[in-house]
Amino acid sequence: MKLEKMDDFFAARLDGYDEHMMTEIEGAKEFYPYTAALLPTEHDANVLDLGCGTGLELEYYFARNGEAHVVGVDMSADMLAALERKFSGRRIRPICGSYFDVPLGESCFDAAVSVESLHHFTAEQKLRLYKKLKAALKDNGYFVLTDYFAESEEAERFYFSESERLKSEQGLVPTSFYHYDTPLTAEHETEVLKKAGFSNVRIMRNWKATYTIFARR
Repeated sequence: MKLEKMDDFFAARLDGYDEHMMTEIEGAKEFYPYTAALLPTEHDANVLDLGCGTGLELEYYFARNGEAHVVGVDMSADMLAALERKFSGRRIRPICGSYFDVPLGESCFDAAVSVESLHHFTAEQKLRLYKKLKAALKDNGYFVLTDYFAESEEAERFYFSESERLKSEQGLVPTSFYHYDTPLTAEHETEVLKKAGFSNVRIMRNWKATYTIFARR
């Protein structure tokens, strides 16, 4: 399998992306609205969406809270263009870039959310991101993570070793982001969040391999 750069991968699949996500991922018709229901209902709530894509979770969120302010970060300019078209008139500010690099500010957001985006990165990468994310949340702010997780530690090790093998064989730049699933186990994910300083970290629900995790600042 030939690895593609992350932004190129999603740009090439923009047509039909929403339908694919909603119909091909088990539980999607439940976990997108469930995730949105956990986000703040105050009219002027400030929410950060990491890896927002075309905003599938935001469709449900804006239906509940049409006056919320959302900052959506994504590496794909094409995805963000689709996001802006979809939510014309809503209080949404798209930022094109990697959420590892984009400044998130301090004490800016009431909540943060990420859906089906973070299962491509190592625990070390996530630890740095989660520390930055914690600082960006207001006092008593929280993070809702809904993502795909490895079924076992053995599977987790396999995904990461296979990713490194493919990058090496294809002569790819190790520091660039390529699309290949390397999910942690849900237990390891909660450990990283706790290590980053989050409290009250708990698994809320799961739909087969997709789990929702809640973490308080």
